[in-house]
Amino acid sequence: MAPAGLPLEERLMILDLISRIRERMLTPEIIRAYDEQETFPEKEIRELLGPDIGLQLLFLPTGYGGLGGGARDMAAVCEELGKICLGVATGFLAIHLGTDPLLVGATEAQKQTWLAKVAEGAIVAYAVTEAEAGSNLSNLKTSASPVQDGGRLVGYRLNGAKQFISNGGYADFVTVLALAPEGPSFFIVEKGAAGFKAGRPESKHGIRSSNTAPLTFDDVFVPVENLVGGVPGRGLAQANEVFGYTRLMVGALALGAAVAALEKVVPYAKQRVQFGSPLIDKQGYTHKLILPFVARLEAARAYIEEVALRLDSGETGLEVEGSLAKLYATEVANACADAAIQALGGYGYIREYDVEKIKRDVKITTIYEGTSEIQQLIISTNRWRTVISSKGAFYEELARRVDQVHEQHPGLKADTVAGVLRLLNGLFRAVHEAKATRQQHIMFQLASLAATAESAAALTIKAAQGVGVSKEAERLGLSARIDAALCGQCATTTVGEVLYGSGKWSSSEAGMILESSGFDYERSQSRLVPDMDALRALI
Repeated sequence: MAPAGLPLEERLMILDLISRIRERMLTPEIIRAYDEQETFPEKEIRELLGPDIGLQLLFLPTGYGGLGGGARDMAAVCEELGKICLGVATGFLAIHLGTDPLLVGATEAQKQTWLAKVAEGAIVAYAVTEAEAGSNLSNLKTSASPVQDGGRLVGYRLNGAKQFISNGGYADFVTVLALAPEGPSFFIVEKGAAGFKAGRPESKHGIRSSNTAPLTFDDVFVPVENLVGGVPGRGLAQANEVFGYTRLMVGALALGAAVAALEKVVPYAKQRVQFGSPLIDKQGYTHKLILPFVARLEAARAYIEEVALRLDSGETGLEVEGSLAKLYATEVANACADAAIQALGGYGYIREYDVEKIKRDVKITTIYEGTSEIQQLIISTNRWRTVISSKGAFYEELARRVDQVHEQHPGLKADTVAGVLRLLNGLFRAVHEAKATRQQHIMFQLASLAATAESAAALTIKAAQGVGVSKEAERLGLSARIDAALCGQCATTTVGEVLYGSGKWSSSEAGMILESSGFDYERSQSRLVPDMDALRALI
């Protein structure tokens, strides 16, 4: 079966539409004003959802008035919106997030009713987070008490509070996670329901054009028809089912923001003359502040595309892959935005040049939908267990795929990536055997290396598929080589902290673990500087 989603030409038409929307209603000047005034652009958001544009139709199934777009389509749109403004992009993605419990868990009758409202332009919010229940939903306090009439269940009374809810102050309805007697359950609460109130919006460091508000539920009656799925106690399963998807999209948002930062920096570097030549000609500038991020963002995009294709092909259980994509893309994007400010010097600190706003905005992507540390916990725990249960087959299989790339295209440094993947195998097994898995710092380091290595593998495979004589193929190949070298640097740092810094292994034992992987640090760094020189000529 062909993967789900739109034909490529239709996706490109939607991306072109977003570009025209930017030129007409979301210009840099307008976006800056919303940021300075902390204004939620309700008029523009509703226009995006209105009959003339209907951007939300992308993520709705065709049977409910949508276009039936897939994960690849949504990721591309998220990246494009992230280039414009992460505040606006967050408002749009929050509508999708609020709709997700309906998409995965609603009854047919509920879908016919509520997805139709989304198709018609309703703003939706996803009300899960609480003061004591962010990523740890076992601390959920909002309650849902059954209401009966003559022994028949007619609804629930919701009591509690939610915090940091995107679109909370403007949503036409919210999907709320509350604790019923049978367990956490999602409920649909409409704007104006008695006892339901949105509080004063938060004044935020970034994404100031998004609305983030607390919500309170004071004995709010919800008819039984608004219990998502009609069966209580399924809320956590419904939430977990979409984490692989939603975290992937946060990674795409961050990717778009970082690309926007580079799009400010590169033209400036070509025009700005210092000490007799443009900044773009100076290695101390480009090789530190631009080129590593060009390569790493290509790796982030390649991994996002790979996971999105797997989702569109019907694969399930990709929650860890969503965490990997989010961790890698958002951390790289945050670092890229910081480097962009440095690259512009004093201008980078001025609001008119936009990169200081991008830096303020992109930081939230390392926090919402689960902090980077939560992602590291998820990744390290899962990959450790997978490596042990598969007896190393998980990373060995991926390493063999990368070996095949090296056999066909030895110039891509695929052997470096394969070596890092095998090193990961050895590190996880060594940590397991030494009973060091309870040392959270070690596990978090391994999670970061896993995200870096798996993203590097995705870029290597993508570059091999596009090898040719075009400028784009050359740029992608150079990015893969540079990213492989950076992956090697990350591996060496991780080895230093895990094997030598933990005190768990002697120097000779650590050396044996490293040697058995086949990872060659010297080879991984071969011609890194000339590769950066070559990539600089192509940007």
